[in-house]
Amino acid sequence: IGPQCAQVFFPSPALTLLGQLPSVPQRQTLVVLFQVWFRVAAEEDSRAKQVAMYLREVRMATPSLLPFLVNMADDNGNTALHYSVSHTNYMIVSLLLDTGVCEVDLQNKAGYTAVMLASLTAPGDSGDMEVVRRLMELGDVNARANQGGQSALILAARHGRALMVRLLLRYGAEPNAQDNQGATALMCACERGHTHIVRLLLDRAECDTSLMDRVSVVMTELTARAHRNRGPSMA
Repeated sequence: IGPQCAQVFFPSPALTLLGQLPSVPQRQTLVVLFQVWFRVAAEEDSRAKQVAMYLREVRMATPSLLPFLVNMADDNGNTALHYSVSHTNYMIVSLLLDTGVCEVDLQNKAGYTAVMLASLTAPGDSGDMEVVRRLMELGDVNARANQGGQSALILAARHGRALMVRLLLRYGAEPNAQDNQGATALMCACERGHTHIVRLLLDRAECDTSLMDRVSVVMTELTARAHRNRGPSMA
């Protein structure tokens, strides 16, 4: 994903703040401040040093703006946290979390949180993994995407992210969560042939292998109906 800087959505407190500024130039300056923030923090090649400097300047000059800045979303509902996680810029993720005002469970328009996006990534080193652990401690590991109802665990299992599956389970992910089609993480891992993840999930005592997705339910019902309609055997 890439930031959509043409249109930035302001939280209602930020809009109130904009309205309270006495002059048009001041309001325009603030809008530019927020727009530049996405170019500094949300690009694939964003640099942690620049982000740290930007955050420091805002904190020193106008600390009340910091939560609005950090949690600002573009027209896809993505914040700097969404983008930095997607780009595996975990040094920037750490800086955002360090502010103490980052709302880690914000969902973009597809319903994805930073934890969900992290479940799809492959962190490069132990430092990155430590940031992922911190994100999972702070966020809701059982949040569901709006469009498909997937949890972070389902996404990780489907995409073969065994390390993320292990971490999510450690931080309380529900192994039997089902998406809108009734699929679980176990079903997704089996379907994609991720045997290591299948073993990880089956090692959990609470993993329910009897659950069925919608296709399985329909097939079971149709099979039962067909047997009933066959009538007695002529043999």
